[in-house]
Amino acid sequence: MDRLCCFNASYSRIRSALNYGKGRSHEGLIKYGFCLVKGKANHPMEDYHVAKFVQIQEHELGLFAIYDGHLGENVPAYLQKHLFSNILKEDEFWVDPNGSISKAYEKTDQAILSHSSDLGRGGSTAVNAILINGRRLWVANVGDSRAVLSRGGEAIQMSIDHEPSTERGIIENKGGFVSNMPGDVPRVNGQLAVSRAFGDKSLKSHLRSDPDIQDIIIDANMDVLILASDGLWKVMANQEAVDIARRIKDPLKAAKQLITEALQKESKDDISCIVVRFR
Repeated sequence: MDRLCCFNASYSRIRSALNYGKGRSHEGLIKYGFCLVKGKANHPMEDYHVAKFVQIQEHELGLFAIYDGHLGENVPAYLQKHLFSNILKEDEFWVDPNGSISKAYEKTDQAILSHSSDLGRGGSTAVNAILINGRRLWVANVGDSRAVLSRGGEAIQMSIDHEPSTERGIIENKGGFVSNMPGDVPRVNGQLAVSRAFGDKSLKSHLRSDPDIQDIIIDANMDVLILASDGLWKVMANQEAVDIARRIKDPLKAAKQLITEALQKESKDDISCIVVRFR
């Protein structure tokens, strides 16, 4: 079995991690924990994450993200370092978060493509969650890393899985194709199993990097947010994940348990998981 580890913000150092941040609109603390485990593939870990609270002027922001790389770790590592800062540097962020997130995704992808000689030919999914003052949650994603919210115990998916089969028309209109080989998942041009991603310069003319964005007010009925790479979601339904995360009050232990159960279900991919508990 793969070694199960929890990582702190410094990706290469393995350690337990449980962090706290106080949401202004909630009683008590908002807590989060995260775990990552390398899959069985014979390449370095390609999942990266962000999980932290920051103070900007009078606002407290919870910043949470999963970046699931492919064909190398350089693009997800770049996203870990730059994507949130690019979003928050947008002049209109506080008045138009939706537009600012979209612009930052586009600018970040252009930067990745312009540095492809250094970053390589790979790419990455992204799911980003921004919690503003413990009250307003914005979620953006490209690819199949997913965010799921618990509302009254019911799993609410806050992201869109961008799969070649569901965006076939767009890919074909751009001159690409979607393969359907027996025993394999649909792939863009027979290569990539997601229809949107950062990077992937050789496929970019047939591939999108614009995010789907959703926002919601966090109210008293919402208790848990889960962000994870597809190494979890390939083997676990949204509701099952929410049930596990709600049952375990410590978000670090909940993240560990989600990954442990995914491994027991024989997930072979890299798995990253962040659990945020609002109350």
